[in-house]
Amino acid sequence: MLYDSRSITANEFEKEVTVEGWAQEVRNLGGISFLILRDRYGVVQVTAPKKKIAPEVMQAITSLARESVVRVTGTVKQSAQVKAGYEIIPSSVIVTGVAQTPLPMGVVDKVDVEAETRFNHRYMDLRKPEVRAVFEIKSLTMRLIDEYLADNGFVEVFTPKLVASGAEGGSTLFKVDYFGKQAYLAQSPQLYKQMLMSTGLDRVFEIGPAFRAEPSDTARHVSEFISFDGEMAHIDSQLDVMAMIEGCTQYVISEVKERGGWALQALGCEVVVPKAPYPIVSYEKAIGMVQGAGFKIELGEDLGTEGEKLLGELMTQDGHEMYWIAEYPEAAKPFYIMEKDGTPYSFSFDLDYKGQEISSGGQREHRYDRLVQRMEKMQLDPKSFEFYLNAFAYGMPSHGGWGLGVERMVQKMLGLSNIRETILFPRDRNRLVP
Repeated sequence: MLYDSRSITANEFEKEVTVEGWAQEVRNLGGISFLILRDRYGVVQVTAPKKKIAPEVMQAITSLARESVVRVTGTVKQSAQVKAGYEIIPSSVIVTGVAQTPLPMGVVDKVDVEAETRFNHRYMDLRKPEVRAVFEIKSLTMRLIDEYLADNGFVEVFTPKLVASGAEGGSTLFKVDYFGKQAYLAQSPQLYKQMLMSTGLDRVFEIGPAFRAEPSDTARHVSEFISFDGEMAHIDSQLDVMAMIEGCTQYVISEVKERGGWALQALGCEVVVPKAPYPIVSYEKAIGMVQGAGFKIELGEDLGTEGEKLLGELMTQDGHEMYWIAEYPEAAKPFYIMEKDGTPYSFSFDLDYKGQEISSGGQREHRYDRLVQRMEKMQLDPKSFEFYLNAFAYGMPSHGGWGLGVERMVQKMLGLSNIRETILFPRDRNRLVP
């Protein structure tokens, strides 16, 4: 049985165990040597008194290159001098993976490393507990979303990522040669999850990759990300959709706070559950709020990064870290969003978290004729969307849905400065490897 730093307890004192990890530090003090072995959950101190261990074991420890992978077998001894409360006196030390020198970057060195270097050598960067902890929390977040949606009657689905047309327009689509035909990487599962509303699968969700040829080089934009999308039928209004997202985000954040354990400790992060219910701010009111704070913007324009950030500051002052911006101008929203008749607005919303949009959605236009009109109004050719429109021609219920950027939510929940910190191998306009 292989132990780790988490599983060794007082029950193992005076017993022989085997552990394996990376050689984080080796200290040779003449008559005694110390090896700090790091694994996924923490560190184990291996103490090697020269007079009590075999010469070949001492030689193996003193000649170790940092970050080599080492398997140690030895006896667990209680020790008040060690933070963990124990140390291991080794009887066997085997190097199972030799690390070359010099290292491309340090793991525990107290030296700032540029982001470019870190992402170029991500395999080293992820050995840092505080970096790896982000992905423990991200994994937990995914599981919690699954739990909440399953408990609320949703079916998880998986839609194509190679598509013939995009739901959001062509400017941010990645083109792909598909056996001599023009195809695209999916920006979202939008069209497919709506089509499913006509099938009897009246509540669906998907967590999967989405792709956007995003030219922006900011702390919140990347070209490949994980999108959490949902769609639900037989709704009365967009408020039904908003209630589902609010319940889900409340559940996820509160459970991360409860279950985050060592990962939150490694990050030095205290997760704060946003106050609910989330206030609903109309788009028109949001524009007025930032205008009143001196931000130059006109009604009809997008808030943009700086406008969202300012609104977030104003909302935080009122005690709200998470809030809705609702009823955007219909011209600013995609063709599938329902117009608010008699007004220039739409039944749409964004969910912002600490001054950054993490989700958008709304009530969909489910009436075939109106949907075609919306397409034509936006200078889209309905014939290009025939496969999609057919699902609306034979009885489509009212429905609405959302898309939520998982990495954006994790970024804000953990107080990280850049979305790339939440992605194992980020993809943006400047980075394609590793």
